Amino acid sequence: MSSLFGDEPASQDLGAATRPLAERLRPERLEDVVGQRHLLAPGRPIRTMVDKDKLKSMILWGPPGVGKTTIARLLAKESKADFIPFSAVLSGIKEIKTVMAEAEKNLRYGRRTVVFVDEIHRFNKAQQDAFLPYVERGDIVLIGATTENPSFEVNGALLSRAKVFTLRGLSIEELAELVNRGLKEMSVEADEQVPEMIASFVNGDARNALNLVEMAASVADGGRITQTSLEGVLERKMLLYDKSGEEHYNLVSALHKSVRSSDPDAAIYWLARMLESGEDRMYLARRLVRMAVEDTWPPKATRPNRR
Repeated sequence: MSSLFGDEPASQDLGAATRPLAERLRPERLEDVVGQRHLLAPGRPIRTMVDKDKLKSMILWGPPGVGKTTIARLLAKESKADFIPFSAVLSGIKEIKTVMAEAEKNLRYGRRTVVFVDEIHRFNKAQQDAFLPYVERGDIVLIGATTENPSFEVNGALLSRAKVFTLRGLSIEELAELVNRGLKEMSVEADEQVPEMIASFVNGDARNALNLVEMAASVADGGRITQTSLEGVLERKMLLYDKSGEEHYNLVSALHKSVRSSDPDAAIYWLARMLESGEDRMYLARRLVRMAVEDTWPPKATRPNRR
């Protein structure tokens, strides 16, 4: 169909072409997902659920950019179920109840519903509890995604009804494969070292890797990404860290253990890692003082015999 401004299909193609590369490369089948083979390979837990057509409620726990949303979409698709995405940031109990009513109606017509809750740890207790009766009755399959430890952030009642699966950051080899897919999709050439450079930079985050491919391609000289042009885009590596989340306590624990085991190289590494990630220097100073006091007081001669 033509209009004053040209053919309509051309405008639709433009919209597709401007989608982020990560969205354009989103897999259409579970077999195409890069990484998470411990869950998705034949005979592994999630793959087996799909093969036996016995999809159950689950929590997908892992760092950003490892495929939580993609896997949830594909599980719904391969189970021939309606897929309803929720954002824990934007949705409340009213929206939950509306969707649950629709899911009950679908069930009466023989259609299953997968409700996907992104950042489920942001839902409060009342919001999480609103899912319980529907999960209990099997009206819906609930798939929650979280970057935080579900044991701390998800209600025990909901955890008892949903299996927790841990997703891992992608390996250098897996990320390099994904980068090569991105280069092919964008019809861009690159120096041999480029895929591994990007893969080493992104801390296992596939989305970040593909975003870097797009950015590097946009500034590439002559349509080729060179090692030099990529270094200008990368500038400084951003370390995975959350001042109040799971990663914060993991690094503090690593620092404590390094000091107590008298491993100065490891202690300096973890201290530098936290400083580089933006941790408050006063917090670290207080921690170091506490470590010194805990490990040296009271003196050995006055310590009680606990045997």
